[in-house]
Amino acid sequence: MPTQAHADHAAFDPRPRSRRTRTALAATGALALLAVGACGAADTGGGDAKTVSLHTPSWVGAEVNTAVAAYLLEHELGYEVKTQQMDETPAWDAMSQGKIDAILEDWGHPQEVKRYVEGNKSVVPAGDLGVTGHIGWFVPKYLADEKPDITDHKNLNTYADVFKTPESGDKGQFIKGDPSYVSHDNALIKNLGLNYKPIEAGAEATHLAQLEQLYKNKKPFLTYWWTPQWMNATMDLVEVKLPPYKDGCDADKKAVACAYPDVPLKKWMNADFAKEGGDAAEFLKNFHWTTEQQNLVAKYVAADKMTAEKAAEKWVKENESVWKAWLPKK
Repeated sequence: MPTQAHADHAAFDPRPRSRRTRTALAATGALALLAVGACGAADTGGGDAKTVSLHTPSWVGAEVNTAVAAYLLEHELGYEVKTQQMDETPAWDAMSQGKIDAILEDWGHPQEVKRYVEGNKSVVPAGDLGVTGHIGWFVPKYLADEKPDITDHKNLNTYADVFKTPESGDKGQFIKGDPSYVSHDNALIKNLGLNYKPIEAGAEATHLAQLEQLYKNKKPFLTYWWTPQWMNATMDLVEVKLPPYKDGCDADKKAVACAYPDVPLKKWMNADFAKEGGDAAEFLKNFHWTTEQQNLVAKYVAADKMTAEKAAEKWVKENESVWKAWLPKK
């Protein structure tokens, strides 16, 4: 778990703390199929086969980055792709040693940047992924349509009764995320003087299932939420405006009274691969898509139960105008 999620926000990592739980939504099976298929191809290739080794994290959104990149590297550029699943910090170590060539979604590892990018220069930047990580408070759009001013935190106390549940008593219920995730919600509720009781939903899978049921039945809810998140392709949520984020406003965790920051997600490469990786390195530098595009492919995996490889194939076949721009210029 990195100590921060963006070099400019040294006091705060807005990414949910334990990404391992994201495999609860069927990522594990899909990931295994992708890894077996890709690794098998790389292992059985000839001695002069062009091979690329990519990091695969343990959460669905980042998994599909690797799946789409691997599919295009193999089917459009003639490479064989080997994927390696490992935690984020060990992946940086492996990349610095040339054991993997690239990380396609990084939420911020300042210590590793200092050691490997600024220090021994074994790792170099590979550009932005195009996806922005963000955490905030959200309500369903059907509720925001009915009560438009509910999307400003200054008005939340007016609507506390709307969110009351048996668990929250005489206060409105605020649904917290996985307890292992980074959040300021208890402090925010207290410091903003809100008449709400934070209730932990449990593990991520339980949280998502609870929201899915509430949304299906058009019930009101106020929840901790984040993007990229595949369920944004199936639920229309609206963010509640919190006091704007300013550098340092989250330094004192007990005094936090501001919104979470946006975090542009980064790509990184082994320095030798960046120089000598040819078309593959150029392609991975060019790989750049939107949060909405990532969420859609993640939905194919987590909700529609497709393998990561099949999800990548479906997206590639339907979005040629997007990925054509990523291919090296001839």
